[in-house]
Amino acid sequence: MSVQDSRREKLDALIQHGIEPYAYRFDVTHGSAAIQERHKELEPSGERVRYAGRLMTKRGHGKAAFAHVKDALGLQQVYFREDVLGAEPFARAMDLDLGDWIGVEGTVFVTKTGEITIRAERVDLLAKSLRPLPEKWHGLTDVEIRYRQRYTDLIVNDDVRRVFRERAAIIRALRAFLDARGFLEVETPVLQPVYGGASARPFVTHHHALDMNLYLRIADELYLKRLIVGGLERVYEISKDFRNEGMDRTHSPEFTMLEFYQAFADYEETLRTTQALFLHVVATVRREEPVVWEGKPIDFTLPWRRLTIAEAAAEGLGVRELPREERGLREAAGRAGVPLDPGFGYGRILDEIVSVKIQPGLWNPTFLVDYPRESSPLAKVKRGNPDVVERFELVIAGMETANSFSEQNDPEEQRRAFEQQAGLRERGDDEAQVLDSDYLRALEMGMPPTGGVGVGVDRLVMLITGAPSIRDVVLFPHMRPEEPHDEA
Repeated sequence: MSVQDSRREKLDALIQHGIEPYAYRFDVTHGSAAIQERHKELEPSGERVRYAGRLMTKRGHGKAAFAHVKDALGLQQVYFREDVLGAEPFARAMDLDLGDWIGVEGTVFVTKTGEITIRAERVDLLAKSLRPLPEKWHGLTDVEIRYRQRYTDLIVNDDVRRVFRERAAIIRALRAFLDARGFLEVETPVLQPVYGGASARPFVTHHHALDMNLYLRIADELYLKRLIVGGLERVYEISKDFRNEGMDRTHSPEFTMLEFYQAFADYEETLRTTQALFLHVVATVRREEPVVWEGKPIDFTLPWRRLTIAEAAAEGLGVRELPREERGLREAAGRAGVPLDPGFGYGRILDEIVSVKIQPGLWNPTFLVDYPRESSPLAKVKRGNPDVVERFELVIAGMETANSFSEQNDPEEQRRAFEQQAGLRERGDDEAQVLDSDYLRALEMGMPPTGGVGVGVDRLVMLITGAPSIRDVVLFPHMRPEEPHDEA
């Protein structure tokens, strides 16, 4: 008989004896943390506690047993005695399987070995587990199972629970920072008739009632800037975005972004704001602990390094000056071993050189600034240098974690930039941006000077929690379909 068959037999027996194996509720008065913190007052007072969790261990012989029961915050030891529970309830408690959810009522005492324990006076089955916990439940290591069955991963890996608690704390800190500075949290459409705001391939769906294709948003940018046009001078959104692209340890087709926009600001101001935002999150979540990723500390001490894209690309190619023509730059990139798509223009080639040759080595926070116009169609031209735009990317531990522009607010310049992007699409760059006529109409209403920032929340969580992959900070990462198999 298999383990699951045995558990199903127990389930049937419970039902036959009139015992509900799946309870409707249980009134919890104390969690594990409260019991551990308050045991010195709970023990002498004899105050009864009601505690619930998943049965993780059980050991004992004869008429007494110890068990560990796990709730959201930790393990709590429970002591079962036949002379306290009664013969029949004690027998049912001994027949519980690891993984069952139980509720316990009793008093708190400290064992001779110093472990804070509940002396059970009543035990209720709250949910029968029909599948066994993984062997050695304290160490589920199969990555495929961990990602695909996150519920199992959360049951047995306490460090995974920690990561997602810290993720929640990071998002709270992001909100608190922006709320305190007068930013308004908003929501913009996930389904969009025209995708834009980034260079990426979209997911496409069809709306049957309207008989039209819609796109899952690749960015929130163009809608948030419409709100700036409408007079909401400081806005932000923490949202899911979707890009139909490859998957690796820093990329997921579904990911979380923070975007915020501030009227009357430029990229110099948003650079300072971004720096302050990251420092606030690190201080709030890590407190005095260092941020360590891949075993190496990240130094957030000010000032953060600042490097132009041209300087970085020249360093990557090992030259004093960059070729000014696309053909020469492409040839130099080829000699340096940088793979390029034939449809890439000068700006995209420059970006690829930096991404391959320089970015992986930028460990401590570094601002890459002043990108080519061609690769930044939504940004304003840099004052004093018309070949580049006012844009920065923040790189930490080799990963892009934030992107910012002095936003283009001239509708005619924006139209020309969109048209140039259309030329790149014709050359084969299917990630070039598309023209959004309604966004241009909004700009024609007048948008004040504006600075905008996009922050990759998942990557920020990776850095602060020390998680090696984006799939470690997303509760349900996308996976290939499971191979067909027979149920055990």
